[in-house]
Amino acid sequence: MDVNTADKPKLKRRLGRGLNALLGSPEDAGQEPVVLSSPASDEISVELIRPNPFQPRREFDAQAISELAASIRKHGVLQPLLVRAVGDEYEIVAGERRWRAARKAGLENIPCRVVELQDNQVCEAAIEENLKREDLNVLEKAEAFRRYLERFGGTVDELARRLSMSRSTVSNIMRLLDLPEHIQNAVRQDRISGGHARALLPLPPDAQLELTRRIEEEGLSVRKTEEAVRDILKASRPTDTAAETPAQRPPKPEPSAHVLSLQDQLRETLAARIDIRLKKKDAGQIVIHFGSNDDFERIIGQLRKAA
Repeated sequence: MDVNTADKPKLKRRLGRGLNALLGSPEDAGQEPVVLSSPASDEISVELIRPNPFQPRREFDAQAISELAASIRKHGVLQPLLVRAVGDEYEIVAGERRWRAARKAGLENIPCRVVELQDNQVCEAAIEENLKREDLNVLEKAEAFRRYLERFGGTVDELARRLSMSRSTVSNIMRLLDLPEHIQNAVRQDRISGGHARALLPLPPDAQLELTRRIEEEGLSVRKTEEAVRDILKASRPTDTAAETPAQRPPKPEPSAHVLSLQDQLRETLAARIDIRLKKKDAGQIVIHFGSNDDFERIIGQLRKAA
């Protein structure tokens, strides 16, 4: 039986175990969901349900949806969708693959649990479901993280805590968006892996593109790629002062382990490519790279918040 606005179940607020509890994960993301007074699900018309606008997954495998639809025809929908009421309709919080497969299987109604969540919680739930239950393309993860920070604000550290992930993991994934579009496309099309892409990050764009070509043509492993990156960086260091003799200009000091550690911390905190360049022992530059206007605004917002 369809659920209409007049018959929507009454909700009551209680402290919950967070979005992970709603999604069936043992971890606690620290949210306060509003849950149904009864744990039973409701049958809602598939036509009253619409996709999650914060869905991080951009591509749904057609064959996988067809296989799930075949399973639903045989066994039904074994796990209810998580939805929230929006006007006279319902918006998916988690379970879009099940909804798509149910429609393909010809179901008129589908079991749902109705919850009351804010936009940021819906976005977090969508990321949680895909991160913990399916292997998102690493760039889909990065784009989902960036969209969340651009829309809802906050820091990388705060987002990592909400997703029960380490700050460095979230930061390193987001830094992949600094790579040239050609390399991002290579990752999306599985021509190179996320591990390859992460290994390329320390290089300048031209060297990144050249090494990507080698990875594709020579079939370099991630370890071989990391070795190639170290060789390229090592070979590039003397060229900075090759045109001048030591008498004309003293060599630039090598960054200490402490400076490199600070550089890594800044990269993790801002989720951006940051270079600390020393000109002499006690002077230099901190260079912050950004890939778009939105990325620039996000970084500025984080710096203002820190200030």
